[in-house]
Amino acid sequence: MTRKISNGFSEKPQDYRNYVDGAFTAASGEMIEVTNPATGALLGRIPETSAAEVDAAVRAARAAQGDWEKLPAIERAGFLRQISAKVREHRVELADVIVKEQGKIRSLAQVEVDFTADYIDYMAEWARRIEGEVLTSDRPNETMLLLRKPLGVVAGVLPWNFPFFLIARKMAPALVTGNTIVIKPSEETPLNAYLFAELLAETDLPKGVFNLVGGRGRTAGEALIAHPGIDLITFTGSVATGSHIMQVAGRNLTKVNLELGGKAPAIVLKDADLDLAAQAIHASRVINTGQVCNCAERVYVEREVHDALVEKLKTLFEETRYGDPSAEDDLHMGPLINQAGLDKVAEAVKMARQQGTTVVTGGDHADLGQGFHYKPTLITGATAEMDIMRHETFGPVLPIQIVDSLDEAISLANDSDYGLTSSIYTRDLNSAMQAARELKFGETYINRENFEAMQGFHAGRRKSGIGGADGKHGLYEFTTTHVVYIKG
Repeated sequence: MTRKISNGFSEKPQDYRNYVDGAFTAASGEMIEVTNPATGALLGRIPETSAAEVDAAVRAARAAQGDWEKLPAIERAGFLRQISAKVREHRVELADVIVKEQGKIRSLAQVEVDFTADYIDYMAEWARRIEGEVLTSDRPNETMLLLRKPLGVVAGVLPWNFPFFLIARKMAPALVTGNTIVIKPSEETPLNAYLFAELLAETDLPKGVFNLVGGRGRTAGEALIAHPGIDLITFTGSVATGSHIMQVAGRNLTKVNLELGGKAPAIVLKDADLDLAAQAIHASRVINTGQVCNCAERVYVEREVHDALVEKLKTLFEETRYGDPSAEDDLHMGPLINQAGLDKVAEAVKMARQQGTTVVTGGDHADLGQGFHYKPTLITGATAEMDIMRHETFGPVLPIQIVDSLDEAISLANDSDYGLTSSIYTRDLNSAMQAARELKFGETYINRENFEAMQGFHAGRRKSGIGGADGKHGLYEFTTTHVVYIKG
């Protein structure tokens, strides 16, 4: 039996402390309450970090960065492996806190924790694979080298929907390439990050390399992204917040890496395996209660198979089990994150009804006595100009539009402000390859659910973001180039 984290999560609410320069620091001001979205129960409180305290964290990261960069990459990777081992040792406890503070079903929370440990190890493996280039010079007896070097201090600003994994997605590539980091978790789901900091404090990681500050976006977040000592801001979240970060970063000409919203289209052709398509689209829509930027948010189905697909999806949606994940294990989804999230979904469905769609199933709050629950909702009769087909819903709602050809489906799919992920279901290789050529998205999934691999490159187009994450290309987002000319 693994021991409990010394100051870790417990059923009794407690105050958590920031982790700065290798030490836990008491808050100097307001504390923010963190509650369970399924029950409303108080789980704990985190600091509302002041601008001065954010400055101290950035300065600690800056002071540590020079010595950290000088370590061989393989030594930096060793520290990452210590961290992943701690995560595995406390995998059940970490999943438990994610279930309680984010409302994620237990099986998915456990996958998130285990995938996070694997991701940290995967990035550690790149220590011997960070490559430069030798370039041909125009001059005799001269050699040109292109070196990859760390940017310096990274600010990692996290969302609430995959709060634990996103620590690793930002921290692991930053650290292995020689950067130091200051993480600010979402105030909705920060407790897993504070537990992570406790585990990290039990490793040999040098002080100042990893720092954690809590607070709201408009206060601690604003102080962090506006700090002139930050060399890269990596953010996952809404388009509105990403746009604001770009404006603030522009004052210091700080590099940004942004993963923003999505309105992922799923195209179902008449030759598709409809059982596979229905199951994959359903899984892609109810995972994390629909609060995933890369999962299917709209369906374009050829007319000949529309009714059959709708019937299969209706059955799956009505069989979806939802409730309080901290009380039940056998669920497909939990609550939405908060009242604002619930209201946004309800308003989207209300507008869809007013604009002429038909709600096949769902379409209302789920009255479970407490929590922010919404019924899995399937909508037909949607058309391209409707809000439900254009704006991100971020909830368990799926609109369907009839099309008469693949060309029409691709045209409608591309007519979007977003360009993160897409999918197509077909048995015809030519159709699949046409979609791969013509869909203007960062990712296309063929005959499978929307879920990326750590060795890929998770990146969007248009308002879905700038830059990307994962794999070799995601790793190099955390580096800058240095060209050296050697004459002799």
